[in-house]
Amino acid sequence: MRNREFWQLVDEVFGARYGRTLASDQVLTSLGDLTAAAAIESGMEPKLVWHALCDALDVPDAQRWGTDEHRQAPPRA
Repeated sequence: MRNREFWQLVDEVFGARYGRTLASDQVLTSLGDLTAAAAIESGMEPKLVWHALCDALDVPDAQRWGTDEHRQAPPRA
C-alpha cells in the first residue's frame, strides 16, 4: 500500500471531510500514541497505519477496502 492509496481509502471509508480530520485527531495507542497522519508523516508503513486506524474504530473487514470491489486488501504485517 502506498501513501496515496492510504489517503484514498481514508476518503472512501470515512468520508473526505471526516476522514482527514479523523486521521489528524484520532490518537492510536497501537502506533505509540501517534495519529494516523503523524504515523504516515514519520514514515510508518501505510498498511500498518490503515489496519491500526480500522482496528481502533472497529471497522469490519468487509468495509475496510473502500468502493473498489476489485481492490485487494493489504495483508496484515
